[in-house]
Amino acid sequence: MGSFCEMHSNCEVEKLVSSDEVSINRSSIEYAVKDLLLGLGEDVNREGIRKTPFRVAKAFFEGTRGYRQNVLNIIEGALFPEEGLDNTNKIGHGGGVGGLVFVRDIDLYSYCESCLLPFQIKCHVGYIPSNQRVVGLSKLPRVAEAFAKRLQEPQRLANEICLALHEGIQPQGVAIILQCTHIPFPYKDFDSNHKGWVKILVSSGSGVFENKNDDIWSDLFSLVKFRGIDKDKIVIKESLEDQCSNWCPSFKIEEIKYNPIMVNAVSTIIKSLGEDSTRKELIETPNRFLKWLMNFQYASNIDLKMNDSIFNGGVKSTIWSEFNVPFWSQCEHHLLPFYGFVHIGYYNSKGCNQIGKSLLQSIVHFYGFKLQVQERLTKQIAETISSLVGGNVIVVVEASHTCMISRGIEKFGSNTATIAVLGHFSTDLAARTKFLEGIPSVTSFEGQ
Repeated sequence: MGSFCEMHSNCEVEKLVSSDEVSINRSSIEYAVKDLLLGLGEDVNREGIRKTPFRVAKAFFEGTRGYRQNVLNIIEGALFPEEGLDNTNKIGHGGGVGGLVFVRDIDLYSYCESCLLPFQIKCHVGYIPSNQRVVGLSKLPRVAEAFAKRLQEPQRLANEICLALHEGIQPQGVAIILQCTHIPFPYKDFDSNHKGWVKILVSSGSGVFENKNDDIWSDLFSLVKFRGIDKDKIVIKESLEDQCSNWCPSFKIEEIKYNPIMVNAVSTIIKSLGEDSTRKELIETPNRFLKWLMNFQYASNIDLKMNDSIFNGGVKSTIWSEFNVPFWSQCEHHLLPFYGFVHIGYYNSKGCNQIGKSLLQSIVHFYGFKLQVQERLTKQIAETISSLVGGNVIVVVEASHTCMISRGIEKFGSNTATIAVLGHFSTDLAARTKFLEGIPSVTSFEGQ
């Protein structure tokens, strides 16, 4: 890599200083969201989405609050002297006394500047003190978060965190490692088991960490070797533009021209966040975001091909189960993805065939690929299957919600389970228990 100054442009420093001056026009975002909802065929006065424009504007406001934070103030207010950390003795790091300071596993979320979807980050920050200057450890995650809460891409995020800490702490060097995960772009006919998640490792270094081949990096990698980090896979040579095309899955989807009103609405959101929508990295972002959003257009009915397995009025006999049917959906409150697995159990009547997995998956996809809440999704799947098998159905939906992770309480690793029971399952505890205990105990929510 080039020198530290070459890695970071002066405009990034100016942006850091002026971030408190970024204005947010939440009213413009709300009007833009209404245009998006109308473009999806939704009734903006429906109870479930009547407040969606307000909620989405608030979510974007929270998710990009880094534009309004003065990062230098965060650092300068936490610097303090620590004896023994001078550099008069050149033996070891920090004069042979203090050495490397390394904060690991900082969980963050950011918005992908290419498609506006949140992506997850596990951040590791290290620095070597100089001139008896150390910074309060809690400020390292705060600085990383201030840059994550912006429209970003992984390498620039690593560079900006590195630059800010180097300028603020003035250490011997700063090292940043980011493990980033981007959700895939599923489609209604996408037979998904949640494969396709995009993962990338990036790093940035200053001072003694400028040379990625220096022995000092070995100390860092030794301290994160159990976290799935392979230093040979860290991206260090690609340009930001090339890396971006390999990073965001929206680049791999065929280009489509969308409703100009919806395109303009997304551009308005970007501008209202304080960004320049004409910046080359953002010019096509509205179309890329719509590639995702248009998967969730309103649809009023589902065509079920039963292959002669319709309920024939017989008595219940055997519990049939189908576990781990994957789904994707879009939270109607925040226009953010939620995803997971559906587990289905039902009593089939004697003389009837078992419902095929493809049909069950079609039902799940139909109700998933629209603006939803998990509770309603669970009920709709159960009621539809109930009409096919005579009413005795249990459905469990397990989901991870990005609206719970990228905004608000920011509960990383959390997921939500909802249950709907109909017919015999609503009164038979033993039947419910048998089904629930049969659900696989380890369900992987990729990206968590």
